[in-house]
Amino acid sequence: IGTGSIVGVATALRIGGPGAMFWMWVSALLGMTTKYAEALLAVKFRVKDEKGEIAGGPMYYIENGMGDKFKWLAKIFAFFGVVTALLGCGTFPQVNAITESVHDSFHIPVIVIGIIVTVLTAVVTLGGIQAISKVAQFVVPFMAISFIGGSMVILIVNHSAIPGAFSKESALGGAAGTAVVSFMTAMRTGVARGVYTNEAGLGSSPIVAAAAKTDSCVKQGLISMTSVFFTTILTCSMTGLVVISSGLLDKTDLSGSVLVTKAYNAGLPFNIGMYLVAVGIIFFSFTTILGWNYYGERCVLYLTGKTGSIKIFKIVYILAIATAPFLTLEPIWLMADITNALMIIPNLIALLGLRKVVISETKKFFDREERTKVNVRKSVVE
Repeated sequence: IGTGSIVGVATALRIGGPGAMFWMWVSALLGMTTKYAEALLAVKFRVKDEKGEIAGGPMYYIENGMGDKFKWLAKIFAFFGVVTALLGCGTFPQVNAITESVHDSFHIPVIVIGIIVTVLTAVVTLGGIQAISKVAQFVVPFMAISFIGGSMVILIVNHSAIPGAFSKESALGGAAGTAVVSFMTAMRTGVARGVYTNEAGLGSSPIVAAAAKTDSCVKQGLISMTSVFFTTILTCSMTGLVVISSGLLDKTDLSGSVLVTKAYNAGLPFNIGMYLVAVGIIFFSFTTILGWNYYGERCVLYLTGKTGSIKIFKIVYILAIATAPFLTLEPIWLMADITNALMIIPNLIALLGLRKVVISETKKFFDREERTKVNVRKSVVE
């Protein structure tokens, strides 16, 4: 769960209207299949690097699954993975969400927030990640439960305003303009934000899935696809419905984290909503920053084959974090959409090219499961 589940939803609703959320759901349902295939292939074709650590992801299932003649495609994906980490999902949207939300909630100057985030990122990425990752393991689930719990309270209070989100007009598109333009805007923003939120088809999450301690690529695929449900179907829906039910979408021109903060603050007493969103964004965004640093490192290592290149990448990554607080919202999300698309294209080509492997592994797994069940039934009868 990252900033896309909070800020991304508000941005999509502002641009595409309530219909954008409908298209998030559509993209999530389709995304569960691609997430399954990605994780399955990542485990199937993973390797061990020179340090004995597991390495995997689209680069490896393209090269090892499709053959050396497609190594160019693997390198293209890895290159775009580095670009996305530096200019897209990993840096600008995350830092902007933190600075905007903290500034609006606690009135801390943007430059101070930017310095703190940059220093913390440098400390963690250049060393000491284990201690903070242990804290994140506790804090992030706690924050996720708190965020979803707060959302449910608001939705129960504002339940009468929710049906408007499911109207025919909302599903087709809620933005101003002609029906066709409205429909296309809602669909484009909804799908883009959905992909940004759950990373299905992007090729980033298989890099982590490859390192899973499992002996079954199909089981890992099934586990990984549930993340799409939790991030998009559950969390994004909570955020979107709170924003829509607040009425602020029609009454104000607010967008991004400010819109979410105002919506949650209006639904919860004693400014609880403001702090809930601000603290949630801080932890969700910061852990996402760390995650994308890892994705970028893996892609750089694949491209260069030299561990020394990782330190150079980390320095550039920290510099990108330092510049992020001073960029405006719309160009940031536009850049994220472009870099996402650049990663998706080679990855989807690979998924299509390796579809028979996915089908074969899935069939073998469930045939084996069925035989096991039959044998158990026979044993019970005997």
